[in-house]
Amino acid sequence: MLVNGKEMRSLWFEDGCLKLIDQRKLPAKLEIFEAKSVEEVAYAIKEMVVRGAPAIGCAAVYGMAMAKDARKAAEILRNTRPTAHDLFYAIDYMLKKIEEGEDAIKSADAYVESIIEKCRKIGENGKKIIPKNARILTHCNAGALATVDYGTALAPIRMAKDRNIFVWVDETRPRLQGLLTAWELEQEGIDYAIIADNAAGYFMKKGEIDLVIVGADRIAKNYDVANKIGTYEKAVLAKENEIPFYVAAPLSTFDESIENGDEIEIEERSEEEVMNIYPWKPKKARNPAFDVTPARYITGIITEEGIIKLDNK
Repeated sequence: MLVNGKEMRSLWFEDGCLKLIDQRKLPAKLEIFEAKSVEEVAYAIKEMVVRGAPAIGCAAVYGMAMAKDARKAAEILRNTRPTAHDLFYAIDYMLKKIEEGEDAIKSADAYVESIIEKCRKIGENGKKIIPKNARILTHCNAGALATVDYGTALAPIRMAKDRNIFVWVDETRPRLQGLLTAWELEQEGIDYAIIADNAAGYFMKKGEIDLVIVGADRIAKNYDVANKIGTYEKAVLAKENEIPFYVAAPLSTFDESIENGDEIEIEERSEEEVMNIYPWKPKKARNPAFDVTPARYITGIITEEGIIKLDNK
């Protein structure tokens, strides 16, 4: 991705240390967080220094590579965040490589490079659905920050930047990850506007949104999709307004062990994330981090191997 005109990744391994763009500080500050142990990598994942399913998995492989006890490291990392499947996929990948006697750092590097390549291919495949002058709605941040490079939902948008596109960016409360999307789009010179989450239906009804592309944290066997809270309502609104709704995700996000979205564990985070914007503190809040969009609302899923078209007319 471009940062101040230069190519950069959201995380990388250097001199025995995992370095990550601290997403808690963006877009106000560009700061690098350093993790030198599996415990520090676990902290980075749990506290959202790094976020986005593929990027969490990429951070985890380096956490595993730095650990002396792979099994213990796997347990520590599995207990950070429950919903994103890439985390568990990455841990299982590293356990297998380490048990086979492979070099841990080289195995981690190979995993990260594979995720980057998958996202590039998602961009190429997804570009096919974006017409000239398209007005695209996205939700949360599924860009390079969330995937190391290219992105999932933002990869097709990056590839189609020469088609005079415009992006509607949901702010995505309560952590406002839409600001991260806006920051990435501004770095790339792609036209956009941030909107309040509850404004999307207004622009859909006015005919100002041509398609929706979002990322995913876990995809069930029947193609139900868990993604950032608020995705479900965008899908319902898109269907009501006859707007194509696409999900972009690598195959590492697919969980064949679960039949449908009802089986996906939904992380509920601290109520403080919801209440910290208020001048007066309510007695209670609820803060589910994700919701599940049933497959019947999804037009297609953009993967590195092509687009899975769902028969939802």
